[in-house]
Amino acid sequence: MTKPVVAIVGRPNVGKSTIFNRIVGERVAIVEDMPGVTRDRLYSHGEWLDRDFNVIDTGGIELADEPLLNQMREQAELAIEEADVIVFIVNGREGITSADQEVAKILFRSKKPVVLGVNKVDNPDMHDLLYEFYSLGIGNPYPISGSHGLGLGDLLDEVLKHFPEKADDDYDPDTIRISLIGRPNVGKSSLVNAMLGEDRVIVSNIPGTTRDAIDTSFTRDDQEYVLIDTAGMRKRGKVYESTEKYSVLRSLKAIERSNVVLVVINAEEGIIEQDKKIAGYAHEAGRAIIIVVNKWDAIERDDKTMQRFEQKIRDEFLFLSYAPILFTSAKTKQRLQHVLPTVKRVSQNHNLRVPTNVLNDLIMDAVAMNPTPTDKGKRLRINYVTQVAVEPPAFVFFVNEPELLHFSYERFLENRLRATFEFEGTPIKIIARKKND
Repeated sequence: MTKPVVAIVGRPNVGKSTIFNRIVGERVAIVEDMPGVTRDRLYSHGEWLDRDFNVIDTGGIELADEPLLNQMREQAELAIEEADVIVFIVNGREGITSADQEVAKILFRSKKPVVLGVNKVDNPDMHDLLYEFYSLGIGNPYPISGSHGLGLGDLLDEVLKHFPEKADDDYDPDTIRISLIGRPNVGKSSLVNAMLGEDRVIVSNIPGTTRDAIDTSFTRDDQEYVLIDTAGMRKRGKVYESTEKYSVLRSLKAIERSNVVLVVINAEEGIIEQDKKIAGYAHEAGRAIIIVVNKWDAIERDDKTMQRFEQKIRDEFLFLSYAPILFTSAKTKQRLQHVLPTVKRVSQNHNLRVPTNVLNDLIMDAVAMNPTPTDKGKRLRINYVTQVAVEPPAFVFFVNEPELLHFSYERFLENRLRATFEFEGTPIKIIARKKND
């Protein structure tokens, strides 16, 4: 199921990033008392009253004809285009400005639900500042203070009222959902077409919950698959596919609906920071991942080219050490026959469940080989291990003191799990929990 999207918009320097940080519960956005400091949209996840949603922090909308401000306006318009609900932030202490009125006009044209937050209202004595904001025609203004966290509950209560109804995709549980993510022009659409080929068995074309995406169902070797194509996106208004940041939210939506994610890299252009950023969302979401290097036919190669490129990927994508790498060409269909078998394999690994007795025997052997760490004379003691989830596999270690499970020893335990069981292509979660005596 795709999470609803909330876009926080408004002119520069009204406190959008502070409010964004409050909603997502961490300091993701850089906060500085200077207009225009947030130049790109930032994405994160929020939760309120058991509803999960994605949050976009925009860099502000300004109608002045300056390159930076125009770029920020375009980014905000992209966020508005993708949002289910828009939170419009104004500065209560400054009152309505002409820029606020221009933003309101843009929001009216979007025909999206808008919730108006009047920021920097730090105490009840300042509530008289709200009245003039009714003239914007947005609806009831909600007094909030991003710096103190006041009023955000009421604001989010109103936001939740405008979320779309929950809806699940109508697919068999055994169907493997595959999404292809990556920067524009890495060859995602070409890969989709090449993978389907002329001998495809189309079950149906079902419009996905991601706007403008079409889910293509097909069967190969008695396994049902769904390809979630995020590449075939239309240009609408001032929304341009050439904008690098535009690919991120599309990728987020596709990732949420996938079992297996193909992170597509353009072999001709090599690896750039945006590739790592997009791949990071799939990793954080706990999806099974395959790295696909496309356009391999366009590379001048010798007998060491693939080895060097693979090492470069491993160096740049340290957090994806578990992901298999495929070198392909949608144009020549080179090695495409390996994609679906690899997808099926990593999907099975993503769902792998280890019997509890086997798991505990393995961990006991691992501890005997490499004793648990100590801190200030106190040694970590692992009493019991159990697997609590799949997609991705998650293991709870019941220990005497969770803080004694240092990162380095956790990595050792993960490596032992991976060396013993088939966890290629899937992240693993290790959770330390205090054993109740």
